[in-house]
Amino acid sequence: MATELRRLRNHIGGEYRDAADGRTTEVVNPATGEAYATAPLSAAADVDAAMAAAESAFPVWRDATPGTRQTLLLKVADAMERRGGELLAAECENTGKPLELTRQEELPVMIDQVRFFAGAARLLEGRSAGEYMAGMTSFVRREPVGVCAQVTPWNYPMMMAVWKFAPALAAGNTVVLKPSDTTPASTVLLAEIIGGVLAEMDLPAGILNVVCGDRDTGRLLVEHPVPAMASITGSVRAGTEVAGSAARDVKRVHLELGGKAPCVVFEDADIAAAVEGIRDGGFFNAGQDCTAATRVLVHESVHDEFVAALTKAAAEVRTGDLGDEDCFYGPLNSAAHLAKVTGFIERLPGHAKVETGGHRVGERGWFFAPTVVSGLRQDDEIVQNEVFGPVITVQRFAAEEQALAWANGVEYGLASSVWTKDHARAMRMSRALDFGCVWINTHIPLVAEMPHGGFKKSGYGKDLSAYGLEDYTRVKHVMTAL
Repeated sequence: MATELRRLRNHIGGEYRDAADGRTTEVVNPATGEAYATAPLSAAADVDAAMAAAESAFPVWRDATPGTRQTLLLKVADAMERRGGELLAAECENTGKPLELTRQEELPVMIDQVRFFAGAARLLEGRSAGEYMAGMTSFVRREPVGVCAQVTPWNYPMMMAVWKFAPALAAGNTVVLKPSDTTPASTVLLAEIIGGVLAEMDLPAGILNVVCGDRDTGRLLVEHPVPAMASITGSVRAGTEVAGSAARDVKRVHLELGGKAPCVVFEDADIAAAVEGIRDGGFFNAGQDCTAATRVLVHESVHDEFVAALTKAAAEVRTGDLGDEDCFYGPLNSAAHLAKVTGFIERLPGHAKVETGGHRVGERGWFFAPTVVSGLRQDDEIVQNEVFGPVITVQRFAAEEQALAWANGVEYGLASSVWTKDHARAMRMSRALDFGCVWINTHIPLVAEMPHGGFKKSGYGKDLSAYGLEDYTRVKHVMTAL
């Protein structure tokens, strides 16, 4: 007997709604390959309704004091903490991630990030007033942009929703947010939690709206005339489409796109620490992370030692489903994504060597073995393109200048790391690496107080930090005649 699928719904103006035309998509647990829910496949009428709700709520939220915005976000963080078990269950069913790892590594971080933006809401300010022309006083106002259309990815569905709505609401904007069609469950639950807090504070329900759907739904959000800003975390392809679409009506755009992070390991590095840090940074979340440590450049004098140690460490990493407390990462997102990752391995050139892994694990769900590939050259496909899976590549370099050229020699510019005991070298590399983040003797830690965002085809704009909050504001000059 078939199990009845759970019914997810849009959250528009404080109400749960099906798609106006009744269409749905199935939502699949990647750990089992089986559908567990349906979600609305929203179209123009649904997007129109969500935008109308956000537009109607904006004047009230725009004029709310920073203290009110802070209170809302603090109450949201408290509610997330109280309902943490529900959020974890939704997120792990969404993604197949190990439950205990998500409980320790993701949920507390998300709640902290909401609380950070609650505090940051009270710190927005312009430059102090002054007389820059005789008889005139000038001052600067920082104001919310307006309605924000936001699209989040499937690799960290709940955390990326936090990165989007928290700074937008802290700055006084209203939001229409679309989660990925493969991972909508935790975002719909977040909408319910935030909706409850809005009702408790007697604030308009349309301050935050969630619309489920596919790529076409996201396009409708971005192309809609109401939003003043479009914010997306996704692929380079999606980002270029959003930027092109937004240009037609001069929308502000915030893009966090792909990555191909280099990890440069010099001859004086602590090899054991580098192996451990790169292993963890490369395989966390099955490598489905734009900052993943998946492209390693190692000095030729320690190359063989490093590869041997990394291969041994990788072979000890376990993948498994949400109930396996000893596994380090879960499945890939979908059958299509498993095929994509497998394709990179199948197309490896003859000079490449798969040191460990390189294959699917099991027949149920979309698990892939921790993989290390050596012998690669700078122009190889797997070096240049984002695999977005648990695959670490290794290249051998001879000199600092060569390592720097190869590290920068990709179209992405999101994150990087340098492994060395030489402080001067670390400073030279951090200055010259063309990436929005440079870690030194570590890889992948993020904190709410520091900005996250890239250069080149990794996009523009910052998530987290005061810089991320400022991205959701506009600057107005006011001049008064004395």
